[in-house]
Amino acid sequence: MRLSVPWAAAMLAAAVAALGLIGSDALWLVPLGHLVAHGHLPSSIPFASAPTHGWHDVPAGAQLVFWALYRAFGGMRGLIVGQAVAAAIGFGALAAGLRREAGDGEALLLSLVVLVGSIPVVAVTGVQIFSLALFSLLLLLLESSPGRIWLAVPLIALWGNLHGGVLAGLALLACYVLFRRPRDLPVLGVSVIAAFANPELWHTPRYYESVFRTVVARRGEGLWAPLGTAPFDLVLVAAAVVLVAIAVVRGPRVRLWEAVALLGLAAETVHVARTGSSFLFLAAYPAARAWRIRAPRPRLVALAAVVLAVLTVALLVKGPSDPGSQRLAGLAARTGRPVLADAILGQQVVLAGGRVWVDNPIDAFRRSDQQQYIDWLDGKPSGAPAVAHAAFVLVDRTSHAGRRATHDARLVLVASDKHALLYRVSRAAGS
Repeated sequence: MRLSVPWAAAMLAAAVAALGLIGSDALWLVPLGHLVAHGHLPSSIPFASAPTHGWHDVPAGAQLVFWALYRAFGGMRGLIVGQAVAAAIGFGALAAGLRREAGDGEALLLSLVVLVGSIPVVAVTGVQIFSLALFSLLLLLLESSPGRIWLAVPLIALWGNLHGGVLAGLALLACYVLFRRPRDLPVLGVSVIAAFANPELWHTPRYYESVFRTVVARRGEGLWAPLGTAPFDLVLVAAAVVLVAIAVVRGPRVRLWEAVALLGLAAETVHVARTGSSFLFLAAYPAARAWRIRAPRPRLVALAAVVLAVLTVALLVKGPSDPGSQRLAGLAARTGRPVLADAILGQQVVLAGGRVWVDNPIDAFRRSDQQQYIDWLDGKPSGAPAVAHAAFVLVDRTSHAGRRATHDARLVLVASDKHALLYRVSRAAGS
C-alpha cells in the first residue's frame, strides 16, 4: 500500500483539475509561448495596441509550457492536461509526505481536507498551478529529506521560470534554514541566486515590482482578492481551522520553523486569499503527526485510484467547454482592428490572430491604461473612455462591462450568442 495512497490522492486531484474550467490568467501565455519557442523573448506585448515597451518577461518558461501543451493536445484541452498533471504531482507529493509523518489513513484524509480547501486553485486552470505542485515538492523535501536540501536549488531555479509563487517558496526555505538548520544557510543563499536564473536575470526584481504595483494588486481584485470576498473563502477557512485544531489541540506537534511559516502564510492569506492553499499544505504536516486513524483497506484505495484515473482520462478526452465565445472572438480577430474585451474573450481574440487594447499580462501596461481597463471591466463610469481605444467591444453578457455596454450609445451590436456580445464602436456617436 506504499504507493496506493499517494496515487489515490494524486488521481483525485487530477480528476478535479480535469473538470475543464479555464481561468482568466491561462490563455495569454499561449501566444507569448509561441514567440519564446521560436527564439524571441518578448519585451512588449505584440498583440496589444496599448504601449507595453520595456516589459520584463520572467515567466517565459510557463509560456513555453502552455504553448507546447496547447499545440500538442489540440487547443485548450492541453492546458487542462497540464493542470491535471500539476495537481496530481502536488497532491501525490503531499500524501507521500504525510504518510511518512503518520500513516495511510491520516495521509488520505488530510489530503482530502487540503483538496477541499484548495478547490479554486485546483479546478480552475491557470498559471498558479505550477506553484501548487512545486510548493508541495519543496515541502516534501524539507519535511522528509533534509539530507538532500541542496535539491531546493534546482527546484527554485525551475520555479522562478514558471510563476511568481517562487517567492513563497524562498520564504518557506528561509524559515526552515533559519529556524531549524542554520548550517544550510549556503543552500538558502544559492537558492536566492537561482531565483534569478531566468531570461531576465538581474531585471527580475523589476518584474516583481511591476506585478505587485499593478492596479488589480493594489485594489485587491481578481487573483489578488483578500480573504472574505469570495463565497468559497468560508471553505478555505474551515479547512484551515480543522488542520490547525488537529495539530494544536491534539498535540501540539508544530515545529518552530513551521509555526513561523504558518504565521506568515496566514497573514498573506488574509491579504490575498489564494495563498491559503499553501497554508493548508503546510498545516497538514503537523496535523498528521497529531492524529491517528484506522488505515483504509489497500484494495479499496487501489480500486478508487483506478476509478479516478479512468474518470480523469474521460474528462480530458471530453475536453473543456468554450469559456467565452470562440465564434465571436474569431469574428473580431478577422477585422484586424483593436478589440476591447473581457479577459478570457480578449485572449480568445488573440488566439484567433487578432489584437486587443489591454489584457493580460496586466503588469506590462502603463498604470493609467491598467486603471482605465479595470474600471471598464468593473462597469464604472471612469472606465467609459476605454471604449475610444478600440474599434470593437466584445463582452460577456453577464459581466459588469457587458451590462453597461447595453446602454452605451457609442456601441452598435454586430453579432451575439448566448454567452457574449460583439459591438462595433461608432465614432459618430462621440465619446
